[in-house]
Amino acid sequence: MSFSQRLAPEFYQRLHRDIRARMEEKGMGLLILDAADDVLYTTGFSFRPNERPVALALTATDAILMIPELEREHADRQNVAAETLVYFEFPGVDRAFSLLARSIGEIRGDIAHSYGLSVGRAKELAGLFPNNRVMPTDIVARMRQVKYPAELRLHREAARISDAMVQAGVDLVTDAFRAGKPLPSEIALEAHVVRYALDIMENEHEYIMNVPTLAGGLVYGGPNSAYPHGIISHRRIQPGESFILSLGCRVGGRSAESERTFVLGEPGKDHEKYYAIAQEAQRLGTAGLVAGRTCASADITALAYIREQGMGPYLKHRVGHGMGVAFHEPPWVEAGDQTILQEGMICSSEPALYVPEVGGFRLADTVLVTGQGPDSLTKFPRRFEEIVLS
Repeated sequence: MSFSQRLAPEFYQRLHRDIRARMEEKGMGLLILDAADDVLYTTGFSFRPNERPVALALTATDAILMIPELEREHADRQNVAAETLVYFEFPGVDRAFSLLARSIGEIRGDIAHSYGLSVGRAKELAGLFPNNRVMPTDIVARMRQVKYPAELRLHREAARISDAMVQAGVDLVTDAFRAGKPLPSEIALEAHVVRYALDIMENEHEYIMNVPTLAGGLVYGGPNSAYPHGIISHRRIQPGESFILSLGCRVGGRSAESERTFVLGEPGKDHEKYYAIAQEAQRLGTAGLVAGRTCASADITALAYIREQGMGPYLKHRVGHGMGVAFHEPPWVEAGDQTILQEGMICSSEPALYVPEVGGFRLADTVLVTGQGPDSLTKFPRRFEEIVLS
């Protein structure tokens, strides 16, 4: 064991300083973050969201993590980067946010919260802080888009494991195929690659941040793969058809995904044609992920190529999305997002074709944006002869 998923206390100290600097610029005296991903990002606390509120309250001097009693020991074991404030239960005789407001006391400036805060909770905050303006802010959402160096270490390891998951899936299928044994079902294949990722972490990592969806993905073959987010089934992979392994994991709460389309046995007459178009579109999409360009430009270039090849009817989605604490988060690599790409952003690149009754043809990589060009963190082979499993 040598790799630790734990971020050092210095990371959170720097992060809190940077958030506070932005708060001061905007006249904010208090920031409330109650989304699980924001809490994980700012404190290192991983938990299963439910009706009991968990929230970080950040002021110019204090970082207070409000948690229910049943999370007390859980938070202590994770060495969260905040002082904990514990309430007993929900809904509670003494409401959680009432306790938080009393603990914080008088605040000068605005009370800010993330855009995901519920309308009801925003109204509750307004009642608890009647002398302050309560308003939404995206300062943390924007900060999450550009990764700190300590986070990139985690993303690279997640990408390495994601590639290994794809290889484990390929090995399971090809070993059965070559031995003349029954081929795995989509459900069995997914279970196998998830277990493989967890085994890597167990054997090679000295600390594991156990977050929801630690490892997982999409596995589907033949006609099922023509549905971008199809539900895996008991259907077995079949010789002579394509299948998709779309797999990823989170290391230290930071995500990556690796995806390839494969053909088992002798390719059909159209497999190489569809695959070549998807592969070139993905190359174009990845090439557009350069600091200074827009998300929209990468999407427009790649999808225009697909349409020029007469494949417009088989298009169902954008080029990609940002990745960080969540698998899907801003920025969006789509024609409607004019976000200017910055060094340190991480995006997926995954334009695709979905051909009814034939299958899906999709490659996806986890790409780090740099000023010199895209840096693909996932590196699984992609040439047609490499994805034909015979």
